[in-house]
This record gives sequence, C-alpha cells and structure tokens, in this order.
Amino acid sequence: MSERDTDIEFDFFEDEPATTEAQSTRPSRRGRPPIRPPAGITPLLRLIGLVAFGILIVVLLVFAVQSCRGSQKQDRYKDYMGDVDEVARQSQQIGTQLNNLLTDPAAKVAQIREQLSGLAQQQEQGVTRAEDIEAPGPLREIHPAVIQSLQLRVSGLQGLDRAFQQTAQIRNANIAGRALALQARRLLASDVVWDDLYREPSRAVLVDQGVRGVQVPDSNFLRNPDLATPSLMTAVWQRVRGASTGASNCSPRGTGLVAVKALPAGTDLSTTTLNTVEASEELAFAVTVEDTGCSQEVRIPVTLTIEKTPENIVKTQTIGIINEGEQQTVTFRQLGQPPFATRTNVKVVVKAVPNEAKTDNNSATYPVIFSLGQ
Repeated sequence: MSERDTDIEFDFFEDEPATTEAQSTRPSRRGRPPIRPPAGITPLLRLIGLVAFGILIVVLLVFAVQSCRGSQKQDRYKDYMGDVDEVARQSQQIGTQLNNLLTDPAAKVAQIREQLSGLAQQQEQGVTRAEDIEAPGPLREIHPAVIQSLQLRVSGLQGLDRAFQQTAQIRNANIAGRALALQARRLLASDVVWDDLYREPSRAVLVDQGVRGVQVPDSNFLRNPDLATPSLMTAVWQRVRGASTGASNCSPRGTGLVAVKALPAGTDLSTTTLNTVEASEELAFAVTVEDTGCSQEVRIPVTLTIEKTPENIVKTQTIGIINEGEQQTVTFRQLGQPPFATRTNVKVVVKAVPNEAKTDNNSATYPVIFSLGQ
C-alpha cells in the first residue's frame, strides 16, 4: 500500500461530518429533548377534533330545530285558545244581558221577546265564528264541543222567546213557569258541555303536549242556575205579566235582614252586645236577606259599612233575584284593614223595594271590636 492510499483512508475516518440522525439523537446540553408525537398521531388527533366539532354542530342544530318547533307549537295553541276565548267572552256577555233582562223590574213581555230574538241572533253569529276556528291536531276532536255548547245557547234563547209567546194567553203560572224552565235548562246544559266536554279535556291535551302558559277559556252563560227551575221562572213570568198588565202588583212587598255572620269563624253578630271579631286575611261578613213580601224581587242592593277614621270601609253587593219567602246570602270579602282594638260599628242596609211599607227590618248596626289574630 502506497503512502497516498494511507492518507486517503485516514482522511475518511477523521474528516467525515456527523450525520443528521446522529445529531438528532445526541443529548442536548441545555436539557431534555422535546417530546414529539409519533408519526401518524397528529393527523388522527386532528380528525378526532373535527369529528367532535361536527357532532357539536349537529347537536346544536337539532336543539335549535326542536326549540323552533316547540315555539311554533306554543304559538299555535296560544293563537287557537285566543280565538276560542274571544267567542267565549262574547257568548258570556250575551248571558249577562239575558240575566239583566230577566231581572229588570220594569221589563214587559213584549220587550223581553224582542231582546231575546236579538240575543239569539248574536249567539248564532258566535256559532259561525266558532265553526271557522281551526284547532290544532290533538284538539280537533274536542273543538266541536265549543260549537255544541253555543248551539244549545241559541236553542235556549229561541225556546224562551217561543215560551213567552205561547204562555202569553194562559192563566196558570205554574204551567208557564215549567215551560220557561224547560228552555232555560238548555242554557244550563250549555255550561255543562263547555266545562265537561271542552275545558277539562283541552287542559289534559295541553299537559300531554307539554304546552305551558296557555289557558283554556271558560264561558258561563247562565249566571243564576236557579233560572232553570220552574219555581223561579214561574215568579219571573208572574212579575213580567204584572209589569205588562198592571194587575199583579201585590201588597205587601218587602225584604228583611235575617242575620250577619263574621267569617271564617261563622259567629252571629249581635246588635245588643259588643262583638269581638278576629281580623285576618280571611275576614268576611255573610249577610242573609229574606223576601218577606208577596212577590219576586230583583236587583236588591245590600251595603256593608265598617266605621273607620278617616274614611269608612264601604262595600255593596246586589241580590239578582229572590222569590217570595226565599232567603239568600251575599258575602263581603277583601275588606281591607279595619280599625284594631277600638270599638266601632258594622252597619248593614238592604235597600227597600218599590212600594215597601215596612222598612225597620232592612238595616241593623252591630257594635264590634276587631282583634289581631294569633
């Protein structure tokens, strides 16, 4: 081997630079080498992140769609109940007009018949509006009860009109009363249909559908159910016939104060001894009035006064209709704060009816001291 060959071999081992791989595995003098994920792990992590983000987007979209559908369902039921409520309120107003008509002291048969015809026409319009209301799916089988209830009211009003016409020439008041009561029962039945066949089933549907904050409307047509009884309608017929002919103005006529009770204890108040009454949020007074005359009386105001400084507490209620010999009770609630621990008076006055001669039993004053409840 020549000298040149020896030099070349020496240069190869001595001067060859370190490879990149060797440098990368050599420990760093500044600390531990950085930890890197194995090849292929980084794309996998990215894929998992993208999948998770996609799932989140899908969940949010599903939630948004469900929320939108829930809002649309809520609005659909709310709009429907709003339409029914409008029809219900209008019908109830017609019932109030009927009550006022039958309890009008000056009403005559001709006037009653004319107004009954007009009220029936108004109620027929309500039936048409109810038929045009589109109910949500689960209520479609229940909504016809609204129409049925309103149709019964049309039938009852028309029947009362016919009954007044047919009994105009007869003299037997009991027969007339039964004929009128028979028609008034249709009005009472309409309230039962509304409550039992519409209102309660509709409430159950709203609960089943998860609809909250939507109220099912009520509609009470016959304010005084006693108007569907022969005894009361007999007295109505006699009264309006008397107003019409001027031949049935009996004498004497009158009303009388029977008793006053302090509630909730139910204690009878005395006019001669000091009454101790516990004042609480449930404080009320029940006033019983009797028709002491010979005829039916209507629209009788009853006023209760609690004397108090600087201003008395005054409440008034009205007895719509009361028959001869009958007793009725009106209850006064929400009286505010009475005077405490000091003697005062509770006064009750029943307004005299027309041509009432005896009025000394129409009012009474009760000495009272109000105590704080335990």
